[in-house]
Amino acid sequence: MRINLTKKDLVNLIYMQLGFSKQISENLIDDLLSTIVANIKSEKKLKLSKFGTFTIRQKKTRIGRNPKTKETKMISSRDVVLFKPSKEFKNFVNLNNNGQN
Repeated sequence: MRINLTKKDLVNLIYMQLGFSKQISENLIDDLLSTIVANIKSEKKLKLSKFGTFTIRQKKTRIGRNPKTKETKMISSRDVVLFKPSKEFKNFVNLNNNGQN
């Protein structure tokens, strides 16, 4: 069973379900993803209703260790993206096959 959903898969889904050309479908996906990324970068938070919230958190500099060689190394500080699913999204994921919670 395949677990990855590629941009090409999304383009084909829009092409098949909505009837847009593949070029328009690809532009639509590109615009959607770039809008999401730009909003997360500028606002540090993005809430998609009934889906979830993306936030940026700053991780501090820390010491990491290679488990094989036991060598220690400094890991620089960086921003990481966190995702918190909405209540509706959690409920949808947790539905049984018969549609019951």
